[in-house]
Amino acid sequence: MQAQGHDVINLGIGQPDFRTPEHIVEAGRKALADGAHGYTPANGLPALREGVADDLAARHGLSGDTAVHPDRVVIVPGGKPTMFFACLMFGRPGVEILYPNPGFPIYESVINYTGATPVPIALREENGFAFDADTVLGQITDATRLIIINSPANPTGGVTPKAEIDKLVAGLADWPHVALLSDEIYSQMLYGGRDHVSLLSYPEIRDRLIVLDGWSKTYAMTGWRLGFAVWPDSMVEHVTRLCINDHSCVNAATQHAGLAALTGPQDAVRDMVAQFDRRRVAIVAALNDIPGLRCADPGGAFYVFPNIEGTGLGARAAQDLLLSDAHVASVAGTSFGAHGEGYLRFSYANSLENIETAMERIRTTLERRAG
Repeated sequence: MQAQGHDVINLGIGQPDFRTPEHIVEAGRKALADGAHGYTPANGLPALREGVADDLAARHGLSGDTAVHPDRVVIVPGGKPTMFFACLMFGRPGVEILYPNPGFPIYESVINYTGATPVPIALREENGFAFDADTVLGQITDATRLIIINSPANPTGGVTPKAEIDKLVAGLADWPHVALLSDEIYSQMLYGGRDHVSLLSYPEIRDRLIVLDGWSKTYAMTGWRLGFAVWPDSMVEHVTRLCINDHSCVNAATQHAGLAALTGPQDAVRDMVAQFDRRRVAIVAALNDIPGLRCADPGGAFYVFPNIEGTGLGARAAQDLLLSDAHVASVAGTSFGAHGEGYLRFSYANSLENIETAMERIRTTLERRAG
């Protein structure tokens, strides 16, 4: 549509609309100029793994039983390899993997690929799209091998309260055969005074916990393809072998840039999140002012997930109508699972001006349709 001359406002894409901070870019340039052109260790440069461990300790207050040793850190090209490797390890025909729905679509896709049975954890608007621990624990069976959780969440922006995480961890004592994958890629994007609760803070599950995080969202580095995971000691050798066979290693210059991101100034991160917060407030207010729409206040990430049932449209039809008529790109809630019916995802990783224009276009389109 853009190639045909249409002015399309893209509120569909899930990546920051900011440049990677210059000191990070410069570190990558310098690494290339200094000759960082060869293979690196399959699990990542030692200096970067140490930097990750130090950063996690500082951000989450980890020490003693919760401290992360650099040997447990594995550097990967983005977040998806960790999802893929975790599901490969635990998924096979005859077992079950629980995953959030609506949730990042790769979870369900990879579970299906392994032959395991995907069991959706329904995330509901009335709970602020946070998971309910009692519900999750009630879905565990003898066939369950892995539970995937994501907070702050894509696509909803939901943040699970500490009380629910405490209850989940306590309940898992009855299910020692079940592992956890905690996707914490949006851990530094929280609003309204909320604090991130990392599963790394619970020493009682460290022997079966995989934590996914990375640089893509926090440092506007989506195209650099750089992520990391913290693995239990017993799984590190296995995941390193998967890295060797899958991608050999992460490119050297990107890892040097990632270390500069962790150890350098964090002003750009704080500024970006502050701008996201202003946009969040504006888009929630605007959506709630449009007849037929209702939007919960997201606690994290950079997405809103408005309820569109009042329009009489299904998710896919609403997505297509807004694109064709209003020239606003969104993503149907059903792209994130069956429980996403009746919702759309908008990313507010776009300028405040574009967001305001998009909301006016959406209002005009829906009012015209309603007659």
